[in-house]
Amino acid sequence: MTIRNPIEWATDQFKLAGSAIGSASRAGVGAEQDLETALPEVRHIGVDDLKDALARGFDDFAAYRTDVIFLCVIYPVIGLVLARLAFGYGMLPLLFPLASGFALVGPFAAIGLYEMSRQREQGVAVTWANAFGVVRSPSFGAIVVLGLLLVVVFMVWLATAEVIYLVTLGPAPPASIAQFARDLFTTGAGWTLIVVGVGAGFLFALLVLAISVVSFPLLLDREVGVDTAVWTSVRAVAANPLPMALWGLIVAGSLVLGSLPFFVGLIVVMPVLGHATWHLYRKVVPR
Repeated sequence: MTIRNPIEWATDQFKLAGSAIGSASRAGVGAEQDLETALPEVRHIGVDDLKDALARGFDDFAAYRTDVIFLCVIYPVIGLVLARLAFGYGMLPLLFPLASGFALVGPFAAIGLYEMSRQREQGVAVTWANAFGVVRSPSFGAIVVLGLLLVVVFMVWLATAEVIYLVTLGPAPPASIAQFARDLFTTGAGWTLIVVGVGAGFLFALLVLAISVVSFPLLLDREVGVDTAVWTSVRAVAANPLPMALWGLIVAGSLVLGSLPFFVGLIVVMPVLGHATWHLYRKVVPR
């Protein structure tokens, strides 16, 4: 066995990523052929399946120990950077939309965690490096396309949140944190912002849940196009409205708790939810 230096290893990974991105063309151009392929079966699940998926997700997290913590430390760091920008550059009204954006881009950000659970399922000895096995997926191009779609959804959500602020408490930025809190909770305009903002956020979250709850794991598991993956995810939500609604609440609630204080809890929340999502996919879409 030859021990290769990190530069050679990284070069090979970029080469693999470059060749895999070529499959993005199949994600769009090959859509008609993909539609002709039999769609994956979708099962009905219950609350017990959600509990089992979470338990398995926590088991994966416990098995990886510091490897997963090392991999996921970037999430609270990003959160702290976003918070600093919000407090330092007059973006305070967008602090909550920025934090809630974890729920919108989370399915894409957790792609490496799905891969770790997938490989552990196959009996592979897993470390954090296994997360980069994503680039070897035949559907890597489609994964990138769908990930970029979620990023676009996140940007539209931020723009929507800013508009809601401008027409309620804006257009002037808040003078201080205390003043913003008073305006938010003691004025009619503030409560309008809360109600409309939460309603709009719910619609964005529902959209992302519908198109991504099983689509990313499916793309890792099988060579399919974006259309097949997204449509299978929508079918999974339609077939299991109550369990999927509960799953969405679990994810949202966990991310909120994980964001307090200072996003540190995301070190645990993100990997557990990521691994659990893979096991949820296994329950909804059979082999």
